[in-house]
Amino acid sequence: MGLKEWVIPQDKAFFDLLDKESETVLVGAKKLEVAVKSFDRLEDRRKEFKQIEHNGDEIVHDIYDRVNRSFITPIDQEDLTRLASGYDDVLDLMYAVMNRLVLFEIESPTKPMVELSSIVRASVEQLHAAFTSMRKLNKEDIDRACIEVDRLENEADVLLNESVASLFKSHDVINILKHKEIYEYLESTTDKCEDVSLIIRDILIKHS
Repeated sequence: MGLKEWVIPQDKAFFDLLDKESETVLVGAKKLEVAVKSFDRLEDRRKEFKQIEHNGDEIVHDIYDRVNRSFITPIDQEDLTRLASGYDDVLDLMYAVMNRLVLFEIESPTKPMVELSSIVRASVEQLHAAFTSMRKLNKEDIDRACIEVDRLENEADVLLNESVASLFKSHDVINILKHKEIYEYLESTTDKCEDVSLIIRDILIKHS
């Protein structure tokens, strides 16, 4: 089955659910960036993000339930669950960052935190653009967005290495460990975004 059949009315339930999940992850990415940049009401922001994560979980559970009840799905069941799981992982990693900002009692954002959170938001925006381009069957836009996700992941990787190296110039071991873990979770989020983009590309190749 091609992408065209996947998005037509009688077969678009899975597409709509995944689109909703993609939008939920994008809301989370924007909330995370704002939280890191403003660095106020962190406990309240963490609670708000937990609700976003819960909403995402419900969508994923709905997708899995529909897959289990469907003998025939518009695209491979494995691809549907991989994509849903990948989006869920992105959301979980972002919540892990929010959680650590509160639990580690981080007093103020560092430049790498701000820059990495912006890269995460940009990566998720490109992921959402790639997925929504499936509805328009625009292969060039999908490919362009996925390439940008890959570029952003490389940028985050370089920034992580530089930031961690800079941390170790300090003698505050506790501070080093706290910030290093947050940086790594932010960079891991971009890794997972790249994984999701590869799944989208795989679906495109299989069903185009």
